[in-house]
This record gives sequence, structure tokens and C-alpha cells, in this order.
Amino acid sequence: MKNHNASTDKGYTAKGFNYKKFLIIIVVLATIILSLHQYLLGSFYIAMEPWFMTHYNNFLIFRQSFYHLIDHQDLYQQSGFEYMDLYKYSPSFALFMGPIALLAVVPGLLAWNLVNSLVFFFGFWKLQFRNDKTKAIAFGFLFIEMITSLQNMQSNCLIAGLLLFAFFMMERRKVALAALFIVLTIFIKLFGIVALSLFLLYPQRWKALLYALVWAIIIAILPLLVVNPAHLILLYQNWLTLLVKDYAVPNSFSIYGWLNAWFNLGVSRSVVFVTGGILFIIPLIRRRLFSEVKFRLFFLASILLWVVLFNHKAESPTYIIACTGVSIWFFIQKLRVENLILLGLVFVFTVLSHTDLFPDHDFIDKYCLKAVPCILVWIKLLWDLMNPAYKTEAEVQVSG
Repeated sequence: MKNHNASTDKGYTAKGFNYKKFLIIIVVLATIILSLHQYLLGSFYIAMEPWFMTHYNNFLIFRQSFYHLIDHQDLYQQSGFEYMDLYKYSPSFALFMGPIALLAVVPGLLAWNLVNSLVFFFGFWKLQFRNDKTKAIAFGFLFIEMITSLQNMQSNCLIAGLLLFAFFMMERRKVALAALFIVLTIFIKLFGIVALSLFLLYPQRWKALLYALVWAIIIAILPLLVVNPAHLILLYQNWLTLLVKDYAVPNSFSIYGWLNAWFNLGVSRSVVFVTGGILFIIPLIRRRLFSEVKFRLFFLASILLWVVLFNHKAESPTYIIACTGVSIWFFIQKLRVENLILLGLVFVFTVLSHTDLFPDHDFIDKYCLKAVPCILVWIKLLWDLMNPAYKTEAEVQVSG
């Protein structure tokens, strides 16, 4: 699908303002400033624990995983006093952290957050809205949530960006690259596997799935560059064991967490998961709409929301993924009052709820308020996907 607006590719409006360059500068400066701020905050004491925790603890977990891997250690055991918590990603991700881990802490920290923020920005910029001003506003809506994720040094911006790039590549029929980007998210966090459903919207679905299988095999065995086969098998076994144990202790801003917080239902997570899965795939019965880019973008938004709302371990920083789905859903269609109200609820209770504007975070956490607006948006999105009166709005396409 060719883009007929050449100026859009460069990020210019008709008046010559370059939104793309402006936002890149803002993103880079914000990333550097917040990264240095987190580093300079130093350490703080953890009650009931025999150590101090840094404000960049997650980065240390990722950084040290590379050294543990090449030293043939078990990645999935608590490692002395290097950091708090456990490493929960794949052995392959530990290998990928090598180039950043080889840097000193400060430049490594900066590099890690810049990879996250820039992959996210460029992935988002590949989506074409009505015009560049709308695109810039849509990204601006996500800016605070992006900062929240980056402050925690997590990988959620990277995951969101890779999924956006995967969508763009499928639109360009570059199925090998699309499959690679999705498989990379799976080896970071397993919930990326849900994004494989994106292939169902395209004629090359089987080719894409085959590429995904090939990439999964290649990436899975890449750590053999630094460890022997027996140790790699042990690492994957321990990773699976850790994920199973992790699943047994739910604590999240998810639909499951909301149901328990508000209604104390004690409903089985399996029931919630299966119900959510059925609702997620129902729009796929509308095969005649697969050719419409707006429908495909709506389904992409549904994926981004679903992987967070049905994640039993969803945290506040994870919501950059869900909010990206919200932004896509809202800004690719015409303005509607009900949608604007939902967007306002997301901005107040999801985006702002874990900032200093909300001093009582315990109340937000207790009642899972960060998740509720995104749940409402996902319900409305399902209605939009299944609405018999659905009409194509040709104002949306994917940029080059």
C-alpha cells in the first residue's frame, strides 16, 4: 500500500513543521534525563530484607543476566546481593543484553532506555493517522506512560515497539521481518505469542507462521554460542519452572485482579483467561473486513490491550502496551463523545494514577483502578470490531 503523501513520510505538515524531528529530540532528551535521574537517586533500604535496592534495579537484573549466562550460572536463582528479585526472561534475552552489559553501568543504562524509547517511537511513527499533527498528539498521549515504564527500566516500550514494527512489516508483506519482531517479544515476555494472531488477517498467514517457527528455533539455540547444550536445556527447564511458580501467585492490574478487588468473586483465572480468549478471537469471523486497514489497526489495538489486561502479572509499567492500543483505537477514527470520555478516564486513572498527582497510590492499587478504564476501552473496541454498522473510514493507512 503506497503512501501518496510524501511530506507525511518526512514528518512535515503543510506549513513545514517537522513533528518527527521535534518528537525525536524530546524523546531522547527525556530518556537521558530520567535515566540519569534514576541512577543519581542511588539506593534505598528494603524493609525486612538484608540489602539495599537501587532505583535502576531492573536494569541490573538484565545486565547481570548476560554475565551469569557466560559464567554458566543458573539465571533463575537469586544471585547474592547484586539486585532485588529474579530474572524471568529467556536465556536468549540474556545473550542479547551482551552489547549493553559490556558497557559501564551509566552508559549501559542510557543505551538500554534509549533502545526502548526509540524502538517504541519509530514503531509508533510507522502508523499513519489522518495527518502528522494527529499522529503527534496520539504519541503525546502516551508520553507520560512511556516515562513511567522507562523509569522502571523495564522492557515494555521495546515490546510495544516491536509489535508495532511487526504490524508495519505485515502491511508491507515483509512477513519474515514481521515474524522476527513478534518472536523477539516472545523471548522477552511470553505473552507476545498472542500477537501471532495478527498473521490471520493476511493472505501470507501460513508463510508468516512458518517464518515464526524458524526464527523461534534459531533464537532459542543462540545461547549455544556461549554455553553447552546440557546447560542450555537446564536453563530452559528452570525458566519454565519459574514461570509456572510465578503463575501460581497472581498479583496484577488485570481483569482478574479487578474482579477480585471489586467483587471478591474468587473466579478461576483459567475461566477468565478462556473467556477473554474467546472474546478476543470472535471478531475474526468478519473475514470480509480483513482487507480494510482500519479493521486491522483495531485488531492490533485489541492485541495490545489483551496482552496486558489478561496478564496475571501486569504492573503499572506494563500499561504502556495497553495505552498504545488505546491511542491507536481512539485517534484512527472520527471523534465520538463516548470515546472521548473513555480516553479521558484512561488518561486520569491509567496514565496519571501512578504519578505524583495521585499521592494515594495504595487506593489506586487496592481497587485496581489503573486497569479499569482500559477494560472499558477494550469492551468498546470489541463492540467497534463487531458492530454491524461498521463502516470503513478511508482516512487511515500505513506510512512508508
